[in-house]
Amino acid sequence: MKWKSRYLRLILMACCVLAACAQVAPQAAGVHRVGSLRLLGEQRIALNQPFRDTVIGGLSGIDYDATTDTWVAQSDDRSEINPARFYVLRLQYDLQGFHRLAVDDVRLFRQSDGSLYPGAAERGKRAGDIPDLESIRIDPRDASIWVTSEGSRHFGMSPWVRQADRDGRFLAQLAGDAMFDVHPGQKRGSRNNLSFEGLSFSVDGRDLWLAMEGPLYQDGKRPTHKHGAPVRISRISRAGTMLAQYAYLLDPIRFAAGGRYADNGVSEILAVDQQRLLALERSGVQGSDGVFDFHIRLYEMDLSQASDIREVASLKTAPGVIPAAKRLVLDFDTLGLDRVDNLEGVAWGPKLANGHDSLVFISDNNFLPTQVTQVLVFEVLPP
Repeated sequence: MKWKSRYLRLILMACCVLAACAQVAPQAAGVHRVGSLRLLGEQRIALNQPFRDTVIGGLSGIDYDATTDTWVAQSDDRSEINPARFYVLRLQYDLQGFHRLAVDDVRLFRQSDGSLYPGAAERGKRAGDIPDLESIRIDPRDASIWVTSEGSRHFGMSPWVRQADRDGRFLAQLAGDAMFDVHPGQKRGSRNNLSFEGLSFSVDGRDLWLAMEGPLYQDGKRPTHKHGAPVRISRISRAGTMLAQYAYLLDPIRFAAGGRYADNGVSEILAVDQQRLLALERSGVQGSDGVFDFHIRLYEMDLSQASDIREVASLKTAPGVIPAAKRLVLDFDTLGLDRVDNLEGVAWGPKLANGHDSLVFISDNNFLPTQVTQVLVFEVLPP
């Protein structure tokens, strides 16, 4: 009968609409597709550039605020040169290139009592944690600021994740898991300067991803030229509850250092979808002149088949742990730039005119004349 055929056609049309919505919903929810990257351009900030009674440098994280079309980048200055702070930046780029980088504002972070964070020289004179800020993210819900600190093994300060308002005022601190606590004098917990280096919101904005730079003491040795090392990638709720945790295997250190210092670690992470994250592996190798060269690789890690290691006390003794799969997206040594510096921050930027994602990286120059504060912008080419 005609009414039945019309009814069936309406059902089929509705099913097609629902199927189409299901296909586009993940992209609308913030899911990204990463095949390869195309460099759009580079800008730099001059060494020790002054700005409103501060010195710009040590920019170890970056994130984009779509509501204001600005970027935030925090300094890992441990309140030694100036108090703990973040800068507001403006970047102008398109498919034809990276045209302009400007610093718009600086804002100081404050502790829960409203005071500025102290430096090591003020230890004993002013209460509080000496900050070592390594990652910064803008909350997709309310545009507040989230930052990580690596703590200080020397001062017995464990790493933390804190939330601040847009003026840097303290809002909250996540409850930390005891496995990450520092234990001075013991080979247990976080190593000094190798803890909470990476932070990212999940693509739906409900949870956070947290990355260690290097392995916990109980998980084994640091990377060498012969072997890599496992680091823990944790999914945590906004209340600090551990929801899942995975092992990610760092590459071995790529180049010999002639007996001088060399390392490799995760310097930042960024959510791609519910199961994949970008992982920035940063290797620093000190030359005979004492100057560091940096060798950076960007990987896409896939956690879909990885073991949940929340209850694993030591990765050295746990049999059968399946680490995250990893796929090389870009070896920065192949870009042909005169220098790729100490890249420590990465963030999604606004969509480009062709609908592709943009990706922005920033380097921490450690306030050294042998390094640069460098911002690189890429077009993300889908697979």
